[in-house]
Amino acid sequence: MRLMRFFVITLMMVSLTACANTGLRNITSTGDGPDDFLVNPNKRLEAPESYSVLPTPTPGQTNLVDPTPVADGTAALGGFRGDPNASIPAVDGAVVQHARRFGVNANVRSELATEDEAFRKRKARFTQIRIVPTDRYKEAYKRFALDAAAVARQYRRRGIATPSAPPLN
Repeated sequence: MRLMRFFVITLMMVSLTACANTGLRNITSTGDGPDDFLVNPNKRLEAPESYSVLPTPTPGQTNLVDPTPVADGTAALGGFRGDPNASIPAVDGAVVQHARRFGVNANVRSELATEDEAFRKRKARFTQIRIVPTDRYKEAYKRFALDAAAVARQYRRRGIATPSAPPLN
């Protein structure tokens, strides 16, 4: 009878762990294979207007199909494509001045990366030994997560329109 109970409990534990869906939230590398996030999709190939007048190839320069995330993001947000280091157009001057009203930190990305690494390291001190796999990303940042439904309710109580939010039940 004890053996049967042990077998049933073991079978239940194994079947429950098979239901886990960790997705892409595991921060650590699980093998030495290729990293899926390093694959950059290229843009679509375009036929030139005239095959007789093609530009001269320049070794080391970018292709027309190479990804340009800064330019694509700028265009998606309503900006102008072009040199990201160019001067700011006069149309956007007021917006830029408003954004800079509290000062500008030139190396904000490196500072944030350093602080984030220190934060994750501090949160992972006593999490190295686990019986079951955990979502390290969610565990580290759970204090900063927002409850979308609670925020939508709060906005609606104040009379702010939330057209993209699902209806409350």
